[in-house]
Amino acid sequence: QVQLVESGGGLVQAGDSLRLSCVASGLTIESYKLAWFRQAPGKERESVATISENGDETYYVDSVKGRFTISRDNARKTVYLQMNSLKPEDTAVYYCAAGKLSVTELLPRTEWAYDCWGQGTQVTVSS
Repeated sequence: QVQLVESGGGLVQAGDSLRLSCVASGLTIESYKLAWFRQAPGKERESVATISENGDETYYVDSVKGRFTISRDNARKTVYLQMNSLKPEDTAVYYCAAGKLSVTELLPRTEWAYDCWGQGTQVTVSS
């Protein structure tokens, strides 16, 4: 059974840092592009960061560039999202996702390119 389990969310103040983790099971993680998405209340889910299978290539949405870092440890079957200098507008449920093997785009940013999702972890940033 393929499963992604996120952890690391919480309530922090603006300017603080958090590191999200997502542990995969039931899949050969090194074969998958991995991504973090987020969904704020009343908003659509958006792509935050994506990482290629070997970790050499990454993508970030403009609003998190310079503050967030996506990384992966294939030996630990884990993808991370280091979030620094958090802002209230970063408040959302954060989801990790594994890409469809049929997708050839290097760093896909749309939901349809991913077919395995975690349950989400809440990040709340107070001002």
